[in-house]
Amino acid sequence: MKTTHRVVVGDSRALSDVADESVELVVTSPPYPMIEMWDDLFTDLDPAIGDALEAGDGQAAFEAMHAQLAAVWDELERVLVDGGIACINVGDATRSVDGSFRVYPNHARVLAAFEERGFEPLPDVLWRKPANSAAKFMGSGMIPPNAYVTLEHEYVLIFRKGGTRREFEPGADRRYEAAYFWEERNRWFSDVWTDVTGELQTLEAVDDDLRERSAAYPFEIPYRLICMYSTYGDTVLDPFWGTGTTTLAAMCAGRNSIGVELEDAFLEVFDDRIDEVPALSRSVGRARLERHRAFVERRQQEGNGFEYEADHYDTPVVTKMEQGLRLRDVRAIEACDDGYRVEHGTLTPE
Repeated sequence: MKTTHRVVVGDSRALSDVADESVELVVTSPPYPMIEMWDDLFTDLDPAIGDALEAGDGQAAFEAMHAQLAAVWDELERVLVDGGIACINVGDATRSVDGSFRVYPNHARVLAAFEERGFEPLPDVLWRKPANSAAKFMGSGMIPPNAYVTLEHEYVLIFRKGGTRREFEPGADRRYEAAYFWEERNRWFSDVWTDVTGELQTLEAVDDDLRERSAAYPFEIPYRLICMYSTYGDTVLDPFWGTGTTTLAAMCAGRNSIGVELEDAFLEVFDDRIDEVPALSRSVGRARLERHRAFVERRQQEGNGFEYEADHYDTPVVTKMEQGLRLRDVRAIEACDDGYRVEHGTLTPE
């Protein structure tokens, strides 16, 4: 099996390199409005944002920042297939502007924007990120009533384009081979992910400003979402590509991908990570198999049996739908003019 992975340097408010209805899944984490590290980016897109911040008008700045994101959401509506899924990782912001402290609810604004475009909201996911400090933000110290809760979670908002689900031919191999294990389904499709934590990205050979603005989410998040909401042969789009975490996850999951990024300096960072992908894909796949076998052992110790055997792996499975599950690993990567071509094989246990 082969996949392609395009990387486009450009503005996601105009995805001219992506055809209409050519993408099955979007997985992305945009810059969060009213988080100071992205003030300059938003101001470059619309100087009125900088003017509003300087004038102490936080609400006007918030609205103008989301107006810039809205242009990207318009493009996602165009490029997604009917029934395609968009997964948007976003956090709310807390900030003092002109002496007033408040929360800016980014997740609510993104939710409203997608509904306005005819997307159907699906149940979302909360995942907890590590706090920046062991000390909580107190506001008024140890006395009520003016303390504030510390934000330690982010949202994965999930939307479906149109009112109907995607359809497949009966018994489609690309769908059944992309199955997940029963116990993975139970963990992944929970609305709170307690086993995923934020991570700091190590960016070599880039300037301090680029490093500060990388803010990539953990690999586990796009990898799970890609496995949950796409099949083999699908194309995954990340319009806020950054250091390419979504593309790495797509490679390991055996899907095609497109990444769009304003700054070409991030491509150099990604080039440094490519050599690690074959080993990473094997590690990820084998970890899934090891966790499944541990689950099988626990279930058998509890006196519960299995009715089915996996076709491609020496292990029992709970449901008939898991029988055809085939994990992929990366065997070879070839650089091309607009990205990479990847050859995949069937993952073999150690």
